[in-house]
Amino acid sequence: MRLLVVEDERDLASAIADHLRAQGHAVDAAGDLATAADAMAGVDYDLVLLDLHLPDGDGIAFLRALRRRGDRVPVLIGTARDRIVERIEGLDAGADDYLVKPYDLDEMLARIAAIRRRANGRAEPERRFGRLLLLPERQAALLDGTAVHLTPKEWAVIERISRRPGVTVTRDQLEEALYAFEAEVESNAIEAHVSRLRAKLGRGAVETVRGFGYRMGVA
Repeated sequence: MRLLVVEDERDLASAIADHLRAQGHAVDAAGDLATAADAMAGVDYDLVLLDLHLPDGDGIAFLRALRRRGDRVPVLIGTARDRIVERIEGLDAGADDYLVKPYDLDEMLARIAAIRRRANGRAEPERRFGRLLLLPERQAALLDGTAVHLTPKEWAVIERISRRPGVTVTRDQLEEALYAFEAEVESNAIEAHVSRLRAKLGRGAVETVRGFGYRMGVA
């Protein structure tokens, strides 16, 4: 997934980003609301982790503005504001969940996974393609019932392609999902990931749509 962390505490933002990247997510960071707004204008994020007390404004007002203009990107608030009335205010403003600092980073991952499940409308998402079964909740791939080890980037590629079976995902869309702004993307990176996926999951697992991109096939 491509995630945006809006957090002005640099050490915390770095720890959050590193933890998310270790799970294979692409992460952009913004230390203020203006930077966050600029980032969101150019990228379709899967989720935003939003602090509320930021140098140039209040996260609640930012969130309300997002919802007023119809932006339904999932938002997880992470803040030191721990009063019940403040939690209610955040949820009423349109947040999907609320974490109080200091919070455990693994709990953050679990909350993000739960938000994505709700956004997808599935409590236990499974995606089957012939012999291949993908379990997004566990970030797991099973081929004929046997677990196949995928690197975080390989998982991110197959997860993105498999979201909408039959729909072609372009190379640019895959790069946007896999790499943050500051990441240097090698010219053949996507092709290399797809090649390794075919070696592990079967050549038919990912189909090339020449001139357009990739779509799921049947392993």
